[in-house]
Amino acid sequence: MFKRNQIKDPLGDRIFMGFNYVFLIIVLLVVFYPLLYIVSSSFSSSRAVTSGQVWLFPVDLNFKAYVSIFKSSQLMLGFYNTIIYTVVGTLINVALTVMLAYPLARKTFYGRSGIMILMMITMFFDGGLIPTYLLMKDIHLLDTRWAMWLPGALAVFQVIVAKTFFQSSIPEELGEAAEVDGCRDTRFLVSVVLPLSKPILAVMTLMYAVGHWNAYFDALIYLRSENLFPLQYVLRNLLILNAADPAMLANTSQQIRDQGFEQVLKYALIVVASIPVLIMYPFVQRHFVKGVMVGSLKG
Repeated sequence: MFKRNQIKDPLGDRIFMGFNYVFLIIVLLVVFYPLLYIVSSSFSSSRAVTSGQVWLFPVDLNFKAYVSIFKSSQLMLGFYNTIIYTVVGTLINVALTVMLAYPLARKTFYGRSGIMILMMITMFFDGGLIPTYLLMKDIHLLDTRWAMWLPGALAVFQVIVAKTFFQSSIPEELGEAAEVDGCRDTRFLVSVVLPLSKPILAVMTLMYAVGHWNAYFDALIYLRSENLFPLQYVLRNLLILNAADPAMLANTSQQIRDQGFEQVLKYALIVVASIPVLIMYPFVQRHFVKGVMVGSLKG
């Protein structure tokens, strides 16, 4: 048996790679530890959290904070509203993005250069918050769900990424062959382009959905009815303004509250609000990387 001669990397390269690994491990610990601390604190007793006993793993394991959260009608209504905003808003975003990006990707579409210039202008110049608010007021969308969907219904950057994907991944010859066979543009888009565009659709879905899930500023500006508030707006009131729902503290004694139950409750709220996004990512991860790489070349 002959041993295969292995070419060793130069000493300088090995030292450089060693520093890279050490640096990345440090970055990982810096990012991961606060997340672990929040999760551990949410499952710990309020006395352990306030006394500083929680460092890595939960201390005096209990689920009182999570029980209080799921008994809160205010938070459950916020969850429901956010799910509605995320699902419907993402569908509107993806549909409008595809409907605009696909024609711009076709060389036979007249005037696409002018449309691209107008779209690029909107990335640098904005009408401002007050004119936008007055517009929403004039068209009677204040304090409605549409106020959470229409102002951000289309992202120019996402249109550019989708347009680049269509140009680089959908051959022009495929469209010409379909046209010869009598296939209209709408049928070609639905039956051919969209099935071949799963990576970019996954990227857009994830980005738009995360944006809707984390949105609270539009609700702060346009909404007044509590039954329309999304989860992030409710969390803002609980975590920043300390406007806790009395029902969440109804089953706890004053002594437990004084010992820091509200602090544990805040950690549990952060965990509960983050779980849906963490669950969604693995389902689109397979297409996400490919879609980002393909869409990263702007043409």
